[in-house]
Amino acid sequence: MNYLGQVREMVGEQVEYRELLLQMILRDLLLRYKQTVLGFGWAVFMPIVNTIVFSIIFTRVTHIETRAPYPLFAYCGFLVWNFFAASLRFSVLSLTNNSNLVKKVYFPREIFPFSAILVCLVDFLVGSVVLGGLMIYYGYSVTPALLFLPIVVAVSIAFTAGIALILAMSNLFYRDVKYITDVILTTWMFGTAVAYPVEGVGGQLGILLAINPMTQIVNAYRDVVLYGQLPAVAPFAATASASVVVLMVGWHLFHRAEFAFAEHI
Repeated sequence: MNYLGQVREMVGEQVEYRELLLQMILRDLLLRYKQTVLGFGWAVFMPIVNTIVFSIIFTRVTHIETRAPYPLFAYCGFLVWNFFAASLRFSVLSLTNNSNLVKKVYFPREIFPFSAILVCLVDFLVGSVVLGGLMIYYGYSVTPALLFLPIVVAVSIAFTAGIALILAMSNLFYRDVKYITDVILTTWMFGTAVAYPVEGVGGQLGILLAINPMTQIVNAYRDVVLYGQLPAVAPFAATASASVVVLMVGWHLFHRAEFAFAEHI
């Protein structure tokens, strides 16, 4: 079977098992917020805490300049980053935490990391309500550029899903991957323009920011939501293309290794 045939088969399986994916999402949502006081409030807790901390650092200590009020600028960045980071943290454990299901009757195991990502997407949507409130507070309004937002969301999900599939598969074979993931994500955040603007950053850090897909994704969210403009064409097109490649490679590797999952649980 050629590669395009494999892609059609993998996508077709997801369509066939879409009800199972929905059930997994509902189950994970219930498990995550069961017996919690804040409930969905946890979806906005970390972005708000990070925004407060970095607002104190960058507005009172370094006096950093941003195109939008810094709390709004920072919250938007942390909202996007936390969706990405939380998706990977939950995805990396998605196979090992469902070992009893992995060993049973066949269904596409991609459902586990995909479910983890979509649960985090629900958190992202909840957090977006707070972002909308901040925009109203600072006098921002909806612009036509917001129509481009679904494309930005799709690109970020594709990039996240590709990495999530690789990490979930790798952690099944090497259980220390989950610890390495936490270290990488912590470092990666500071190499992404989450808490500071990319404009004016030069040297090696500027190069790192330029080639970092997450910087381009965070900037694209800010462009269409805060600044009322479309993302820069060349960087965003390159990021979108890279995201599709990462998703296809990750999905292909995951699918090839799937036959060995049960014996490594």
